[in-house]
Amino acid sequence: MIVCAGNIETFPFAHPIGMGLCESAVNLTRLVMMMPPEFLLFVGSAGSYGKYGVFDIVESKAASQIELSYLEKRSYTPLETNLIVSEGNVSRETFSEKSIGADRPVIVNSSNYITTDFELAKRFDRLGIGLENMEFYAVMQVARSFGIPCGGIFVVTNLCDERAHTDFMKNHDEAMGRLVDYLHQRIPNLETIHP
Repeated sequence: MIVCAGNIETFPFAHPIGMGLCESAVNLTRLVMMMPPEFLLFVGSAGSYGKYGVFDIVESKAASQIELSYLEKRSYTPLETNLIVSEGNVSRETFSEKSIGADRPVIVNSSNYITTDFELAKRFDRLGIGLENMEFYAVMQVARSFGIPCGGIFVVTNLCDERAHTDFMKNHDEAMGRLVDYLHQRIPNLETIHP
């Protein structure tokens, strides 16, 4: 099953699940209970913490939920883990114009807030966290709860800096086109689920 956030990121081959951590978790849980899939694939845009450039396509099977305040030692979490790595039939390769090695998955961080401080973004990058997407951690958490292998394919629309929103809007249409082209190549039998 292919899912996406929705709003301005909808695809004829993907079920929209909502924006942010809460909406996507609730709606994906409902969807999975009604139509249990063998595999979950999230597709959408992401901001880069510095390692990836605009329009790079990146595949991931790892998600974190780390807030900026944690990097500044202004918060802590009582949760046992804030990193989820999907097991099973998820690709271990990362596809991008830049080669980073297939032995370490790209981690995608999620928050309901967008990082606009590039110095903090670079700290995520140094921790091995490459991208930022609002929904992916929630998708991975739902998949883990139901025992479903999961992955994500992302197109970079912007760096996580002071121009994040402006660049996101400027690059979004072209990025979505590139993502759709990539998905048609990667998944040749991509089926339309929405007329």
